Amino acid sequence: MKLEPGMLARSKAGHDRDRVYVIIETENEYVYVADGELRPLRRMKRKNSRHLQPILKMRLEGKPDDEGIRRIIREFIRQED
Repeated sequence: MKLEPGMLARSKAGHDRDRVYVIIETENEYVYVADGELRPLRRMKRKNSRHLQPILKMRLEGKPDDEGIRRIIREFIRQED
Protein backbone atom coordinates (compact mmCIF):
# COMPACT_ATOMS: atom_id res chain seq x y z
CA MET A 1 0.00 0.00 0.00
CA LYS A 2 1.27 3.44 -0.90
CA LEU A 3 1.57 5.83 2.02
CA GLU A 4 0.23 9.33 1.34
CA PRO A 5 0.26 12.62 3.26
CA GLY A 6 -2.67 12.92 5.65
CA MET A 7 -2.90 9.20 6.39
CA LEU A 8 -2.61 7.92 9.94
CA ALA A 9 0.00 5.25 10.59
CA ARG A 10 1.14 3.15 13.54
CA SER A 11 4.83 2.57 14.14
CA LYS A 12 5.78 -1.11 13.94
CA ALA A 13 9.46 -0.79 14.90
CA GLY A 14 11.80 1.34 16.93
CA HIS A 15 11.61 2.90 20.36
CA ASP A 16 8.29 4.52 19.35
CA ARG A 17 6.62 1.18 18.58
CA ASP A 18 2.77 1.31 18.62
CA ARG A 19 2.70 5.12 18.54
CA VAL A 20 0.22 6.70 16.11
CA TYR A 21 1.42 9.40 13.73
CA VAL A 22 0.09 11.42 10.80
CA ILE A 23 2.12 11.21 7.60
CA ILE A 24 3.16 14.71 6.57
CA GLU A 25 5.46 14.10 3.61
CA THR A 26 6.78 11.16 1.59
CA GLU A 27 10.27 10.89 0.11
CA ASN A 28 11.16 7.67 -1.75
CA GLU A 29 11.20 4.90 0.90
CA TYR A 30 11.07 7.34 3.82
CA VAL A 31 8.18 9.33 5.25
CA TYR A 32 8.06 12.27 7.63
CA VAL A 33 5.57 11.86 10.46
CA ALA A 34 4.31 14.02 13.30
CA ASP A 35 2.02 13.51 16.28
CA GLY A 36 1.63 17.13 17.39
CA GLU A 37 3.07 16.46 20.86
CA LEU A 38 6.50 14.81 21.09
CA ARG A 39 6.91 15.25 17.35
CA PRO A 40 5.33 18.55 16.26
CA LEU A 41 5.56 19.75 12.67
CA ARG A 42 8.74 21.69 13.36
CA ARG A 43 10.45 18.44 14.52
CA MET A 44 9.00 15.78 12.22
CA LYS A 45 10.41 12.27 12.50
CA ARG A 46 11.93 10.62 9.44
CA LYS A 47 10.88 6.98 9.35
CA ASN A 48 11.33 4.09 6.94
CA SER A 49 7.96 3.35 5.35
CA ARG A 50 8.44 -0.38 6.00
CA HIS A 51 8.26 0.39 9.72
CA LEU A 52 4.78 1.90 9.49
CA GLN A 53 1.36 0.26 9.34
CA PRO A 54 -1.21 2.48 7.59
CA ILE A 55 -4.52 3.16 9.30
CA LEU A 56 -7.29 3.42 6.72
CA LYS A 57 -10.19 4.33 9.04
CA MET A 58 -9.35 8.03 9.27
CA ARG A 59 -7.47 10.68 7.37
CA LEU A 60 -6.41 14.25 8.09
CA GLU A 61 -7.95 16.60 5.54
CA GLY A 62 -6.58 20.01 4.65
CA LYS A 63 -3.32 21.67 5.63
CA PRO A 64 -1.84 19.96 8.71
CA ASP A 65 -1.25 21.85 11.93
CA ASP A 66 -0.26 20.52 15.36
CA GLU A 67 -3.73 21.01 16.87
CA GLY A 68 -5.45 19.21 13.98
CA ILE A 69 -2.95 16.35 14.21
CA ARG A 70 -3.51 15.96 17.97
CA ARG A 71 -7.29 16.05 17.48
CA ILE A 72 -7.40 13.33 14.80
CA ILE A 73 -5.04 11.05 16.74
CA ARG A 74 -7.11 11.48 19.95
CA GLU A 75 -10.30 10.71 18.00
CA PHE A 76 -8.77 7.56 16.50
CA ILE A 77 -7.49 6.31 19.88
CA ARG A 78 -10.90 6.98 21.46
CA GLN A 79 -12.63 4.92 18.73
CA GLU A 80 -10.09 2.15 19.09
CA ASP A 81 -10.75 1.63 22.84
